[in-house]
Amino acid sequence: MRVLKILLLGIAVIAAAPAALAQPSLAEAKTQGLVGERLDGLTGIVTGEPSPAIRQLVERVNEQRLAEYRRVAQETDAPLPAVQARAGRQIIQRLPKGQYFMDAAGRWRQR
Repeated sequence: MRVLKILLLGIAVIAAAPAALAQPSLAEAKTQGLVGERLDGLTGIVTGEPSPAIRQLVERVNEQRLAEYRRVAQETDAPLPAVQARAGRQIIQRLPKGQYFMDAAGRWRQR
């Protein structure tokens, strides 16, 4: 259990690595309130009509994160939804003030 906790704790750091490649665009989109973090460890589009570039950014980041979550789930023999939920909580806890996250009711909230 302790090993699983340590591995899951590292997910936020590991999950941020793929996003780091797109960080300037992702950071800008999050700062502008166009993109937010979801409880499942993925990003989401906050605005109703995003540009194609923002849509592609979200898709790319989510593909990279999902690949990492699947790898961790397989290595730790943990259910994928549990790995995603743990990562989502950690990412949202570290979210800077003013950025958006999706709450359990599916509403976007500003931190």
